[in-house]
Order: sequence, then structure tokens, then C-alpha cells
Amino acid sequence: MKKIIAFFRLIRWPNLLFIIITQSLFMYCVIVPLYQQAGLQPFLTGKNFILLCLSSVLIAAAGYIINDYFDLNIDLINKPHKIIVDRLISRRWTIILHFFLSIAGIVIGFYLDFTTRIWFVGISNLACAIMLVLYSVSLKRKFLVGMLLISLLTAERKGGV
Repeated sequence: MKKIIAFFRLIRWPNLLFIIITQSLFMYCVIVPLYQQAGLQPFLTGKNFILLCLSSVLIAAAGYIINDYFDLNIDLINKPHKIIVDRLISRRWTIILHFFLSIAGIVIGFYLDFTTRIWFVGISNLACAIMLVLYSVSLKRKFLVGMLLISLLTAERKGGV
């Protein structure tokens, strides 16, 4: 039970919940009304919209995991009481979880590409996963570049309906 709680803290579940809420609000308060006004039906509804939200959440969760993995030494100094990586979840399992969640989000994106008339979800998810790793490894130390990248990724994940 302790590891399950640690996993949910590691992936920052409240932030993931906000991604789902934001995508749902954008979909049903902006996209659907615009399509209805034009006399059209949105491509992503029902199961496919849920899959889009799931893929976004999986990529974001993987990003949080890899960020904590590479921030371990800094977190040992700044917030030693909040450390999960290497205390509650081993570094090896952290990387495995990151890899699994990233791959799952990317695969769901490509599934949406092939089953709907929406394109580039898979490539977008792949690009986001790669950029999150690059950010965690080195770009966060480059003030302006790191901040711009995270801003773009946040906008893409939350508004990427």
C-alpha cells in the first residue's frame, strides 16, 4: 500500500486530474460548440476523447517521474522529506515506470491517428515524451529555454484536444 501511495505522489495525481478537467472543459465548452455551430461533428468524442485524455495523462505522469529521477540530488538538499525516488521506489523501477507510461501514451496516440481523422497525435506524444526527457536531463538548467519548453508542453497537453 505504501508503494501505491508513493506512486500516486510521484506522478502528481492532482496535476493529472487538472489536465483531464482542462481538456474536458476545452472540448465541451469550446470545440463541441464551434463544431455544432458549423454543422459538423467533432472527430474525438466518447471513447476516443477518453483515450486522448489518457494519453495526455500518461505522458505527463512519465514526465513527472523522469523529472524526479534526475532531480534526486537536488531534492536530497531542498526537500529531503518529500523524496520518493530511491527511498520508496527504486531508481530502476522509476525508469521502468517512466518508460512504460511514455510508451503507453505514445501507442495510444498512434492508435488515435489510425482510427480517427485526427493526425499527428502519436508524433506529438512522441515529441512531448522526448522533450520532457531532454528538459529533465539538461534544459531545465537553461533558464529561458527550459521555461519556454515547459510552457509549450503545458499548453499542448492541456489544450491538445
